[in-house]
Amino acid sequence: MTRSLVINTASHAVPIRREFRMAELTDRFGTMVFSEEVMKDYLPKDIWKRLAATLEGGEPLDLDVANAVAHAMKVWAISKGATHYAHWFQPLSGITSEKHDSFLEPNHDGTAITKFTGKNLIQGEPDASSFPNGGLRATFEARGYSAWDPTAFAFIKDGSLCIPTVFCSYSGQALDKKTPLLRSISAVNRAALRVLKLFGDDAEKVTPQIGAEQEYFLIDRELYLKRMDLRLCGRTLFGAKPPKGQELDDHYFGAFRPRVGAYMQELDEELWKLGVLSKTKHNEVAPGQHEMAPIYIDANTASDQNQLVMETMKKVAERHGLVCLLHEKPFAGVNGSGKHINWSLATDTGKNLFSPGKTPSQNAVFLLVLAAFIKGVDEYQELLRCSVAFAGNDHRLGAQEAPPAIISIFLGTELEGIIDAIVDENDYTAPEHKSLRIGVDVLPAIPQDTTDRNRTSPLAFTGNKFEFRMPGSSQSIAGPTTILNAIMAEELDEFYEQLKDAEDFTAALHKLIRDTFSAHRRIIFNGNGYEEAWVHEAEKRGLANLRNTAEALPAYILPKNIEMLTRQGVYSREEIFSRHEVHIEKYCKVIRIEAATLVDMVQHGILNAASEYEAALCGTIAAKHAAAPELTCHVESSLANAIGSLNEQLLEETIGLKTALETISDDAEPETLLHYYHDEVEKRTIDVRKTIDKLEVLTASKYWPYPTFCELLFSV
Repeated sequence: MTRSLVINTASHAVPIRREFRMAELTDRFGTMVFSEEVMKDYLPKDIWKRLAATLEGGEPLDLDVANAVAHAMKVWAISKGATHYAHWFQPLSGITSEKHDSFLEPNHDGTAITKFTGKNLIQGEPDASSFPNGGLRATFEARGYSAWDPTAFAFIKDGSLCIPTVFCSYSGQALDKKTPLLRSISAVNRAALRVLKLFGDDAEKVTPQIGAEQEYFLIDRELYLKRMDLRLCGRTLFGAKPPKGQELDDHYFGAFRPRVGAYMQELDEELWKLGVLSKTKHNEVAPGQHEMAPIYIDANTASDQNQLVMETMKKVAERHGLVCLLHEKPFAGVNGSGKHINWSLATDTGKNLFSPGKTPSQNAVFLLVLAAFIKGVDEYQELLRCSVAFAGNDHRLGAQEAPPAIISIFLGTELEGIIDAIVDENDYTAPEHKSLRIGVDVLPAIPQDTTDRNRTSPLAFTGNKFEFRMPGSSQSIAGPTTILNAIMAEELDEFYEQLKDAEDFTAALHKLIRDTFSAHRRIIFNGNGYEEAWVHEAEKRGLANLRNTAEALPAYILPKNIEMLTRQGVYSREEIFSRHEVHIEKYCKVIRIEAATLVDMVQHGILNAASEYEAALCGTIAAKHAAAPELTCHVESSLANAIGSLNEQLLEETIGLKTALETISDDAEPETLLHYYHDEVEKRTIDVRKTIDKLEVLTASKYWPYPTFCELLFSV
């Protein structure tokens, strides 16, 4: 395909953008995906029929079918220019991983043939020893297995056929994020179908649906390379606020700058080829901040595609002389980046279980599903908070830009009024004055969200889905989605057991919904989550306020959470504890790397720069006195004194930070390490940052060794 743009990264020349005809646009979509349509073209009809039984009904996959699919994949991939294949999986490191093998195999006559078998397709054996596992495997136990996920489409990336797979240990324990997600999808499907059957619904499958909004920053690559903290940590560890930030809101939804516009166009094109329905793009609130939102899709595909989105964003940025920052808070003083997960449940018959509907029977299902969600969020609020707890997100959650760390649900005044009417058994005033009884014909139609969105809510109902606003921009959506699915499965199972043998189903349904809303109303909050008053109100309600990762991670191993997750078959007990350990380990390593990077930048850059400027000021003072003793040197002497004092303070704080890093042993207990790095190391890092920011303001630009926020945020 002809390049969509030409850009001179050295001179930042205005890129040339290409226009496309609609037919060309649609023809290019999914061209690098071994989709269902492609499968039908490349597979014999009988093979496709047998594969479809696996895809739709979970039937076992025969080896002869796998061989036929592998051959078709190989022929198609080679026709697209692929030379290798790779099992593409999502380990607990948070990135995607892949080991590439060539299609070429040696022939007996010294030539080569292309070969890709069903065995190659179904199973791989990547080395599992170097991936985080939380004690599930010893370092010397290298073997791990990757197994094809036939419900996810293979695709071509960088000249390789990438096959989405799960990743597990030699003993079958999950070492990845996809396996628990698939288990949770199965759990909520089973639980929801049982409940729907009570209503006479003929659905045969219920699937979690996800739309993941991806926020990010774009900065100039040349400036990025001059900041060690950005290169090693993904965020700036210091930096004074620029004279102008986001105060005027002039960036939000504004017109794209030429380099940004060209980047977004190529990003769309690359994502479309990979089958990602990139739909919406716009400037976000902070300077240099943007957002991409795809079309709503099933949770498994959405999780895979979001990993591709993040990778593609970074690759495309490099081709434009840019760097894409996915960190939750790359710059202090302006908005950070989140990844809002829009979540709902849909049947194979086209029904959205979170859509209120227009008939009493539909309303009854909606209210029951809503009650299950409200109950689940209330009972497992700590676990939900834990699912989004990591070092990067600590800088964002609770600020005046993102949801508070307190879990709550926004329903809107209309829907909350309906719930109040149900709980209090009062009449509900709608377009007509009707008594609200679940499953009775006089039940009025429930409106589909007639209220404004609440951007301060962690979980906001938006008409037919819930928007989980707490996940961070760099995180895989698999983790939070797995927890949402598991919680919903648990509550629907409980509801089913209470309703299945009811003599009077309507009466039992009404009582169950009423009792559930009554018991769990405390989690519903329609007000401003940013206000300090909400913190006090939440405490009165008994809601958890886990302000940071150190406070949140212990929720993973609360007995009730372990019991629920194992009961739903989402994790084994060993897998839960392993993930708890992996999350602690990653948090501590991130804080350690950030602290060590800051120490290095101070010692090799800032201290010397500040001293050099102080010396220059002293030289100016001496020169003035030598030339004309009567000249005043108040400005120079005040600056020199202030810089000298701050530099001494910075040296002392940096030594303290370095000592703190050297004091703790990595052999300490995980909980000890977690709290030490939060309470001691991170606190010292913050103190060092404050001093650096004061120094930056006073130091002349030509002496300051690193690009400033003003340069970084307004350079593109």
